[in-house]
Amino acid sequence: MDFTEVSLTSLRVFRAVAEQGTFTAAAAALGYTQSAVSRQIASIERIAGAELLERRHDGVRLTAAGRLVMRRATVVLDEIDAAARELSGLPEQGGTVRLGWVPTAGTTVVPHALAALRRSAPGVHVISREGSTPALARALRSGRIDLAVLSAPPPFRAPDTDSPPLALQTLTERALCVAVPAAHPLARGDFIDVDDLRGQQWIAGSSSSADRLLGVWPGLDERPEIVHTARDWLAKLHLVAMGCGLTTVPSALASAAPSGVRILPVPGGPQERRRLLLARLPQPPTEPVALLAAALRAVTLDADAVPDP
Repeated sequence: MDFTEVSLTSLRVFRAVAEQGTFTAAAAALGYTQSAVSRQIASIERIAGAELLERRHDGVRLTAAGRLVMRRATVVLDEIDAAARELSGLPEQGGTVRLGWVPTAGTTVVPHALAALRRSAPGVHVISREGSTPALARALRSGRIDLAVLSAPPPFRAPDTDSPPLALQTLTERALCVAVPAAHPLARGDFIDVDDLRGQQWIAGSSSSADRLLGVWPGLDERPEIVHTARDWLAKLHLVAMGCGLTTVPSALASAAPSGVRILPVPGGPQERRRLLLARLPQPPTEPVALLAAALRAVTLDADAVPDP
């Protein structure tokens, strides 16, 4: 095996497949055809003399050999990117942390943590990106991000089953609520009885098969009527404000709700809780990563001092 024969293109494609979770998604992200991606993966596996990706019905994941190659590939690609920045005259990005976050964290937690970090550690540079919990877990595994804020519904399982397990810390656990138009009959009280959610129109979080019911009350005992779908939380809340339907939101989003929206708890049924998790690979964090993690913990501790609505 002569690994010096591996091209940078193959390494970048390998990293993209590991992060995106499928050959199709990696091809779309890179602007390649799926067959071109397959050829690059076949090439790097042939040189490695081992299967680097486990092909499954729901996508791919790194094998033990794949994790080893990914760790080394990330170092090589980061060094190449750093050299390109220096050659182009850009400043060195020492002290950089790459953060991933789910949309609900991006609405409140992440902006406040970044503002606090700028005050306490102005030399730390944060590059962030939004994504789903599965995509961000893959990005951690592939070395594309250093830290992630993930979401977890009951029964609060780990975001993936790969080894070694990710280092996880619960940032906050809050009740799931329902956002209703201020003029809606359900907005007259301080809470909504779970039985009153029957027959309502809902604004769901996505039209994808994986999470198409996100935004509908989980304990609903009927087939919901979904009248609108939107990925963006603010778009959903503005649809609520215009009287277009109801949607579920974590109680932490109450402060971000636009005028014309009430966010109310739903007692009377099974408790619906949602966690925000801080995730990273299990090795000890660098100082910039530790500083950002501390800022995220501090912000959520402050938020938890405010009771659920």
